Amino acid sequence: MASNARQVQIDPCWAGIRLLAGVDEVGRGPLAGDVVTAAVILDPERPIAGLADSKKLTEKRRQSLYHEIKEKALHWALGRASVAEIDEINILQATMLAMVRAVDALPLIPELVLVDGNRLPTWEYSAQAVVGGDGRIAAISAASIIAKVTRDAELLELDGIYPGYGFAAHKGYGTAQHLAALQTLGPSPVHRQSFRPVRESRR
Repeated sequence: MASNARQVQIDPCWAGIRLLAGVDEVGRGPLAGDVVTAAVILDPERPIAGLADSKKLTEKRRQSLYHEIKEKALHWALGRASVAEIDEINILQATMLAMVRAVDALPLIPELVLVDGNRLPTWEYSAQAVVGGDGRIAAISAASIIAKVTRDAELLELDGIYPGYGFAAHKGYGTAQHLAALQTLGPSPVHRQSFRPVRESRR
């Protein structure tokens, strides 16, 4: 499903495209939870100040921008791939699938889709991959914020359902606390069984 894509430079002609969708994912690396993607088409007439890579923003700033993006964007949509899908088709293909679902969920077909990273899904959209796009392209930054705030909230909820793993703190990433909990408790239903630390915790 994935194809390699060459890094591109920021093209001034993109500024003339009104229906430009930015796409980004959150959750490729964690040991638990879905991978979540977002597609965002910003409104050129309602600019949003301070957009940046979601990982470089404080939680408070992300939350503020999350609400502003939802209010001001022309369109936005979420896509995801489940833990079961990740285990079945691998995390890369699951991420590509989640991106397709996010763009497909937009109410209008974008003129151009810009995807953070160096790979594109197999789809019919006019699209380019942009390495470091979440820090260079406003629409991709907005997508990264929507995806991260959404997934972080889901992991906070999972922390209440499956206590002891520390999901609220590490959001499913393989921290020392998380790995120790896996050894003690074994994997939960929301852990990715195909990921090696999870497999090894079952032995």
